[in-house]
Amino acid sequence: MTDLAAEAQAHLQALTGRPDAVFRSGQFEAIRALVEERRRVLVVERTGWGKSAVYFIATRMLRDRGLGATLLVSPLIALMDNQMEAAGRMGLRAAVVNSANRDDWDDIHERLMLGEIDLLLISEMRLANAAFRREWLPQLGSRVGLLVVDEVHCISDWGHDFRPHYRRIGRFLQSLPPSVPVIGCTATANDRVIEDVESQLGDGLLTVRGPLGREGLRLEVHTDKRGHDARLAWLVRNIPDLPGSGIVYCLTRRDVVVVAEFLREHGIEAATYMGGDGGGAEDKSETLRRFLANDVKCLVATSALGMGYDKPDVGFVVHYQTPQSPIAYYQQVGRAGRDLDESYGILFSGSEDRDIQDWFITQAFPSEEEVAAVFSEIEAADGPLRVGQLAARVNIGTSRLDNLLVQLEVEGAVAKSDGGWGRTSSPWTYPVERTGGVNDWRREEQRAMEDYLEYDGCRMAFIRSLLDDPSTEPCGICDNCRGERFGTEPEGAVIAEADNRLRHEHIEISARKQWPSGLSQPKGRIAVDQRAEPGWCLTRIDGPGWAPLVRQGRQSGRFADELVDAMAEMLTERLVGDPHSWLTFVPSERQTTLVPDYGARLADRLQIPVHDIIGKTRTTEPQSTMNNSTTQVSNIWGAFELRDEPPAGRCLLLDDIIDSKWTMTVVVALLAQAGAGPVTPVALGYAGKSG
Repeated sequence: MTDLAAEAQAHLQALTGRPDAVFRSGQFEAIRALVEERRRVLVVERTGWGKSAVYFIATRMLRDRGLGATLLVSPLIALMDNQMEAAGRMGLRAAVVNSANRDDWDDIHERLMLGEIDLLLISEMRLANAAFRREWLPQLGSRVGLLVVDEVHCISDWGHDFRPHYRRIGRFLQSLPPSVPVIGCTATANDRVIEDVESQLGDGLLTVRGPLGREGLRLEVHTDKRGHDARLAWLVRNIPDLPGSGIVYCLTRRDVVVVAEFLREHGIEAATYMGGDGGGAEDKSETLRRFLANDVKCLVATSALGMGYDKPDVGFVVHYQTPQSPIAYYQQVGRAGRDLDESYGILFSGSEDRDIQDWFITQAFPSEEEVAAVFSEIEAADGPLRVGQLAARVNIGTSRLDNLLVQLEVEGAVAKSDGGWGRTSSPWTYPVERTGGVNDWRREEQRAMEDYLEYDGCRMAFIRSLLDDPSTEPCGICDNCRGERFGTEPEGAVIAEADNRLRHEHIEISARKQWPSGLSQPKGRIAVDQRAEPGWCLTRIDGPGWAPLVRQGRQSGRFADELVDAMAEMLTERLVGDPHSWLTFVPSERQTTLVPDYGARLADRLQIPVHDIIGKTRTTEPQSTMNNSTTQVSNIWGAFELRDEPPAGRCLLLDDIIDSKWTMTVVVALLAQAGAGPVTPVALGYAGKSG
């Protein structure tokens, strides 16, 4: 054993706490390339192989040789508590820079400059922060001893989790001296993604790639439970019998909440984990700590849990819905059974899967028409435009517009200043071939997952072949290899209970308090006495429960009497305080009798009068075609009038669908200005992102 190998071996034993620990195939080769040869390395190895051990040990050895601190870029800084703990076992002084510890930035920066930090962890969102790029990156570029790009597949738009801010890493790489070693790590990438990443990491790259199979992981598919009620009932019946603690993945945040609540109602300890604002960093860290300690039976999560989390004894991974690609699926199911002799990966397929997958695919890239519209407005403006000003001029959703601007900024086509967004002098054309190719590829991946659902051979071999893994021998333990599946069919009573629960998933509608920016009128805060009372929707229009009956009624032109009873029951259950005295409704130009007919039957059921007093002053476009708040309000502002004075007392304001809430907001303000009492919006279906 060479001196370098012996040194690395000693660090491995310190990291693992095991005097008999030895390197897996490829680990020491990667460490040697980083420490001795100062090369760039790409590691594509399954979860649990020990990618973090490679860069922790390399960091320790490089620091011992007098090199600068390691910079670790990861998409999921909230999952890095275990990274910090592992760094501590190596005697590494680690620090995190994120939005949650801004007060500590100056101290961390000073310690970094003094050489008192060995490992600095940042998320890719720090690279999006202009101040961070201006004040930190130049100094880091001259001092960094090792750059670690965790989840490096995010740098590739062919990957299942492409993140525009990761593109900035390419620019940072160009600023590094050629003697600075770089390592990119991922657990899931096929040939196409690997080739793209290799081209971005540069010449002289060492690629370490191992087999993806997971011994002891029993893959199963249940295609006979397309309804939410059947899947919820199966989970309640069978999760207690699955080994250890595990993960239930859902495609949407709303389903995460529904599944977790139903499990808890049946005595199963379930926690939730979501990206975005689904709990702060501290809440997420505490949730993961409880899961790591096996204090919960299962963690119900979105794909936000798909990367960077190290728990070796996950006994099962259940997919409540089907992911859109084999890479995404295998990355998630591969969290199971790292250090276990037996674990389960159980995949369900819901009737809603295709619509959800399609939405994610269409959100990946802005269209050529959207980019052209943004360029046209920016170039025609006298100066930089803020997002609100742009939103008023282009009919693009705000979050999509933000993403579009970020992608254009990363590629150098636009720049952000204190005044807003402006065009740069750099020539840029829409990458028609690249975006078209990526979208076509994602459709192919979607079809591959559909093939996987129906496949009658070895599931592990099939998935490995989709990931370009040459090792495709049968696993011998999946449902097709064994000829049996895990679990007991739930009783009909449990399925009925799940269906009833789904029919009571009412959506609370909070009042809008501020008019959107970018308009001359209306603007500013909405007067308190002109705001709606908290309202309710019977169901999500694209969900389970009552939603199919609501959709059927909209198509046929008449809502079923069952929906009258369901709405009356919801109002009795949800509305507190003084009773409502009368009902009115939002008029429609396209289905003129649908809501009035339903409103008359609902009012009769509630024993209150109907007053048809709201009319239209002009034709408007369907609100569903307006894609941001500014265009939604602009479309309907001044389009309604009152044909009579509103009666006294509390009012129920009815519509069939609530989406952005702006139609209700405008009509409520109109009623309030005419002297109406408190107004409560109600609707059958909700089509918005949140209540």
